[in-house]
Amino acid sequence: MTRIGVVTFPGTLDDRDAARAVHAVGAEPVSLWHKDDDLHGVDAVVLPGGFSYGDYLRCGAIAAVAPIMGAVVEGAQRGLPVLGICNGFQVLCESHLLEGALVRNSGQTFICRDQVLRVDNAHTAWSRALEDGAEITIPLKHGEGSFQADPATVERLEGEARVVFRYVGGNPNGSVHDIAGITNATGTVVGLMPHPEHAVEAGFGPLGRTDSGTYLAHGGTDGLAIFASVLTQLVG
Repeated sequence: MTRIGVVTFPGTLDDRDAARAVHAVGAEPVSLWHKDDDLHGVDAVVLPGGFSYGDYLRCGAIAAVAPIMGAVVEGAQRGLPVLGICNGFQVLCESHLLEGALVRNSGQTFICRDQVLRVDNAHTAWSRALEDGAEITIPLKHGEGSFQADPATVERLEGEARVVFRYVGGNPNGSVHDIAGITNATGTVVGLMPHPEHAVEAGFGPLGRTDSGTYLAHGGTDGLAIFASVLTQLVG
């Protein structure tokens, strides 16, 4: 069985939700503690959302130098699939596994709502079970979720098709080019601000949409494909 590590830092909130999502797609979740210095042989890693180390300094800055991140960075450099969700996305940027930075929302307020995303790259380790151009509904909840980068970096991300998810129907936080998630050059490391682990069970989370655009009362499973994608990557 595929084993996917879920990292817990002090202040992490969504580790159990992420572990539940991993289990829902048929993989084994493996708890990884911030003080661990190895990954215990896992096949992929999820950095969940929350407020690691209380978000002191910059969001994710302290977590980026935790012992476990040394192992995550080394693994990622070897091709280990890594997914960073919300605070995990911030940690990936602070660890320089992904480019750019996440800063305070343009409205200066915390946002919690369902958000439509468009899949712009369905060829990464964490999006292979989706289709290019597909629209999915995923909950988001963050105060520092505005993705920013210098013009040259943004041009490179766009030119290399490294924008994985993009906000649709309004930009919630002021992210440049409506960017909601990006990948590294090899497509193995992905970070996104919305929370797919909160959209893995029918009847809970966001409403589902039909092909005609109408909403179903018992949707809420769009996030499953993101976790299922890595199984396709690893198992084939």
